[in-house]
Amino acid sequence: MTITQQHSKQRHQRRESLRRGAAAVALAAVLGGIAAPTALAEPASGAAASATAARGTLVSVTPLDTLDRDRVVAELGTLGIDPGTVRYGVSAYRLTYATVDPRGRPTTATGLLVLPRGGPHRLDLVSDTHGTIATRDDAPSGGAGYNRLTPYLHASAGRAVAAPDYLGLGSGPGGHPYMDTRSSVTASVDMLKAARTAAVRLGRQVTRDVYATGFSQGGQVAMALGRELSIGRDRLRLRALAPIAGPHDLLGTEFPGITDGRVDPRSAVFYLSYFLTAQNRLHPLYKDPAEVFRAPYAQAVEGLFDGSHPPQDIVAALPATPQELLTPQWAENVRTPSGALLEAVRVNDGVCDWKPSAPVRLYAGAADTDVPIANSRACAADLARHGVRAKVVDQGPDADHTTTAVRSAPQVVRWFDSIR
Repeated sequence: MTITQQHSKQRHQRRESLRRGAAAVALAAVLGGIAAPTALAEPASGAAASATAARGTLVSVTPLDTLDRDRVVAELGTLGIDPGTVRYGVSAYRLTYATVDPRGRPTTATGLLVLPRGGPHRLDLVSDTHGTIATRDDAPSGGAGYNRLTPYLHASAGRAVAAPDYLGLGSGPGGHPYMDTRSSVTASVDMLKAARTAAVRLGRQVTRDVYATGFSQGGQVAMALGRELSIGRDRLRLRALAPIAGPHDLLGTEFPGITDGRVDPRSAVFYLSYFLTAQNRLHPLYKDPAEVFRAPYAQAVEGLFDGSHPPQDIVAALPATPQELLTPQWAENVRTPSGALLEAVRVNDGVCDWKPSAPVRLYAGAADTDVPIANSRACAADLARHGVRAKVVDQGPDADHTTTAVRSAPQVVRWFDSIR
């Protein structure tokens, strides 16, 4: 195999890893050049630190990567991301910080802080929230590299970037409450606060201006985070909001798309299995998995999403279609949600039903069969009802989920530059 062929194969693997399950199936190699971890703040145990610490309190900082400008360009090139906005090298760190779990109890979470090596004296802050992942180490501060690429992209343009792992991912304790919007927002807000503290400790000043973006699940989180920041949370100021391919319209688009074929069947199986098992821990949907999942999947499905299984193994262990996954009763419940399922979906829906004062752009792709573009159009319609005009940037008729992310991320950087 020639070097060119190796590079082409690596790029294809990176793109496939991002596509599967909204960036869920991480088949790509880990980014190289990771520095030996060295704590800059004395680490405490998660329980001990969070029991007494206020939300957003920094627990520890661990160096991960130091890349010069050329290396940033090279890493972005593995996924085909336009490097035209890259101005600086970057330094990346894992943060551990205090936050709360879905029931408001103290806990800790981790996330990735990326700082430009150079740039303005005082840095604006980007919140970059990632898409669906089921394996702890695929989180931004974990060992897998593809969820670091957009944080590197934004930091290399001259901003600080806070990329939360969310609860139960990365090195955070417990399981991940997948698609629990409220806890994803609290973890993201608290990550922003911890990132500002860590940046000062690392010799950089960070403003209170926040530019929020995110991909797939992270696009939905970004919209909800924007709503939280709009009320002046921790005196942070929302300057711009740019979700990419977010499932903003669960009841009107995403769930119907699962049953009418607009969502790829294998992706639908992955999302449904993850959502139902995670939400059952928060909003009891069933007592026995066999009520929801057909044999033999009922015996295995909950264990597949414990954070330790590689996503390709999860996909291999599940069927190809929702019809093969669900019992007849639950296939109908997904088609027309009611009862506890309807309540679980509703409490995590409606993220666009508010009036931002900051500008909003919604990025999507017409060929996306993970998160159909109708999600973004419905979001724009919700915002319009509040008197807010949000442009939907359609990345074209060939733009699937991955292509939408690859094309959109550099455009978001340039848009943030224009606002600045």
